Amino acid sequence: MRILFATSNPNKVEEASIVLELSGHRVEQLLVEGVPPDFKEPKELGLEAVAGAKIEQALELIHGTEFEGSAIMVEDSGIFLDAFENWPGAASSDVEREIGLEGLLEMLTDNRQRGAEYRAVAIVSDGVVTWSSTGVCRGRISETVRGVQGFGYDPIFIPDEGDGRTFGEWGEGKRSEITHRARAMNRLADLLNSPSR
Repeated sequence: MRILFATSNPNKVEEASIVLELSGHRVEQLLVEGVPPDFKEPKELGLEAVAGAKIEQALELIHGTEFEGSAIMVEDSGIFLDAFENWPGAASSDVEREIGLEGLLEMLTDNRQRGAEYRAVAIVSDGVVTWSSTGVCRGRISETVRGVQGFGYDPIFIPDEGDGRTFGEWGEGKRSEITHRARAMNRLADLLNSPSR
């Protein structure tokens, strides 16, 4: 299946491609008139609500275009710190932009718990049928920024299933199967390839 990923983040397209192409799906970035879509996101309502709003807007955006009837994918993800209730969550990119990774590390210096998890919600819809999945990756926040791989909070997130390095210190292929996004995409691939679909 050809899946058009409605995102402005090419890193997400690449990670989704790595996982979904193993199941026979081709992932491409959705560009309308050469531009990725820009969505209104109800971040205060959480990841699921943001992903739901994105798929509705994406389907509306392609209505009447050459893409109508195509399988469209959206995804929303965030990091959740054990030291704070449901934060930063759906506002993760805003928080990173406003205070940076160093600012977040400073918030955890007073012996706060360093446990954290990345969460992702992925949705594919062709306008008739909709498939949805989630993925979680548990870990902890490092004491310093380490590594330049990945994006977002990767340089301060140490996955429990790793070897003590942050995602920022791992190569893309090496970490792809355990990330929150990869887990959501793997579940999505199972749903898309299910005989009952």
